[in-house]
Amino acid sequence: MVEKWKITIPELTGEEECGVYVYLPTMYETEPERYFAVLYMFDGHNVFFDSDATYGKCWGMKEYMDQTETSLIIAAIECNHSPNHGRLKEYTPFPFEMDEIGKIEARGQITMNWMVHTFKQEIDRRYRTLPEREHTYIAGSSMGGLMSLYALLKYSQYFSRAAALSPSLWVDPDGISHMIKHAVIPADTVLYMDYGEKELAQYKKFGHLFGKITAKLIKKGILLESRIVPGGNHCEASWERQIPFFMDALLY
Repeated sequence: MVEKWKITIPELTGEEECGVYVYLPTMYETEPERYFAVLYMFDGHNVFFDSDATYGKCWGMKEYMDQTETSLIIAAIECNHSPNHGRLKEYTPFPFEMDEIGKIEARGQITMNWMVHTFKQEIDRRYRTLPEREHTYIAGSSMGGLMSLYALLKYSQYFSRAAALSPSLWVDPDGISHMIKHAVIPADTVLYMDYGEKELAQYKKFGHLFGKITAKLIKKGILLESRIVPGGNHCEASWERQIPFFMDALLY
């Protein structure tokens, strides 16, 4: 079951509402005394329903969770759809510049502060969650993948495991390397990170960057599963096929 409701993020968009999608596992209703771990996800509109997805194709998380009867709550928050590059701004912890769009302001820290201090508290209030760090995970793709990596490194007191699919490491490789170097990482921290074979072939420098960041994460002591996805591309259909892989890593 997926519950849908609205929330505001005053720090980012004032009174403008955005969608919240909360997946409750099949046993949530049948086992009323049971509490559940929570996976937070970015780009919530793309997670569960094709009808809400930006390009008409979602990840299919509901079908996977129902079929596998995975005992996990998923709390997914819709991104900012502002034509003024709202999603890019809210999903980057580093300012960056692109030739075709110019400079992008970094508002990722504001986004994460809201997520851990407001959104997480609301989810823990509404639902039967296990709120401790060891039961709290985060995942996303592309810019959401970058934010998931950022959350694991900078907000490690809240998140113990993360999945970063096709993360936008190109935004600021030096900033990411510096963040990894100075992060305080508990010994049980788990990360799944991947890139599609086809997207690496399209952007030649990504492969080198992916290997460099992977090596730094391993050296830092993170329990890392790093993959190049055979035939994988930068799209929801490809990320859907990776669900069994990253879910196995998160719940291992």
